Amino acid sequence: MRYVALLRGINVNPGTKVDMADLRDLLQGLGYTDVRTHLRSGNAVFTAEPQPTEAIERAIGERLTRPVAVMVRTADEWRAVVERNPLEVREPAKFAVVFLAAPPDREALEGIDPGSYAPEVMRIGERELYIDFPNGLARPKLPPLLEKRTKNAGTMRNWNTVTKLLELVDTA
Repeated sequence: MRYVALLRGINVNPGTKVDMADLRDLLQGLGYTDVRTHLRSGNAVFTAEPQPTEAIERAIGERLTRPVAVMVRTADEWRAVVERNPLEVREPAKFAVVFLAAPPDREALEGIDPGSYAPEVMRIGERELYIDFPNGLARPKLPPLLEKRTKNAGTMRNWNTVTKLLELVDTA
């Protein structure tokens, strides 16, 4: 089965550095095949059985000597994320999807006043949050509010990355 894996919080400072060649080697060492990475932010596409989240988190954690959250989706789940997008994507670099480790706490998220993060717009998906950042990501208002409201691990990717990963997962 084809998968997309997103590593949270790597390559953001010297202590979190993971070379993408090393990530490919690590995934291949776990027995995964057709491994490809995209950009330096911890995006990988590969073929594996069974569902690989725990094995990847354990291997990365051992390599970095600290825990790293990994969000994994099957190719079908990834395709559905793109197809179910409830918002218009005007500028792909300013539109993002937050991939969550577990379904979101809808009550907590719906309790955030949209006026507190306007003009940003958020819609809740199954295990994703779709967010439009019309003013860009330099000083977004919504991510800090999300961190205060939810204990659910997540990692954000812009729409350009999301659609490129769809392209990669569809070409084995």
